[in-house]
Amino acid sequence: MLESVIAAARATGARIALPGNVYNYGPDAWPLLTETSPQNPRTRKGAIRVRMEARLAEVAREGVRSLVVRAGDFFGPVSETSWLTEGWVKKGKPIRSLTLPGPAGIAHAWAYLPDFAESFVRLIERDADLPAFASFNHRGHTLTGNEMAAALERVAGRKLARHGFPWLALAAASPFVEMLREMLEMRYLWENEVVMDNARLTGVLGAEPHTPLDQALRTTLEGQGCLEPARSKAA
Repeated sequence: MLESVIAAARATGARIALPGNVYNYGPDAWPLLTETSPQNPRTRKGAIRVRMEARLAEVAREGVRSLVVRAGDFFGPVSETSWLTEGWVKKGKPIRSLTLPGPAGIAHAWAYLPDFAESFVRLIERDADLPAFASFNHRGHTLTGNEMAAALERVAGRKLARHGFPWLALAAASPFVEMLREMLEMRYLWENEVVMDNARLTGVLGAEPHTPLDQALRTTLEGQGCLEPARSKAA
């Protein structure tokens, strides 16, 4: 797929825009990730990401331009799957409890999709000022498990029971369900602190697009069928 995109960009002169993530990195890069942190992943998906970006850097020397913007776990009102609505809460169901995938005190990187997209748009508007292979980190919301749980309770308007994630059950069922194997491979991201350094992005844009956490969560949970849409004051 990437080679087809490269061929199209080469033929049209377009810049490739690749949404990046933290899969590229291993323990030698944690906890603070910059655009120049070493990329030595320990997972299959991470190795694929490293090869993809290495290929983009290679063709950039041939004049094929690209832009990688990296962020943590995505969440938003329109998304097929996300850790927020497939792990923490249940998509399409009222929030009654929370499931924490890792220790409650460890910081985790989250990215609200509309903010992430806006970062892309603003960088693309500065296309002429970007190098042929450009990469940036979008910081988003950096939250411990306790902080995310507290925010979800504020948005839900009540205290919520908290449960641990059933990793052992996932491991037992993973040989038979591909989605569970993929989730299990990412367990390390919930057990280690990962924070995105966005100094390069803010140096170019001045500030990162940033929706307040409670507003982002409410819009997401309403869109995912976990909360009733709030009635407007005018109504």
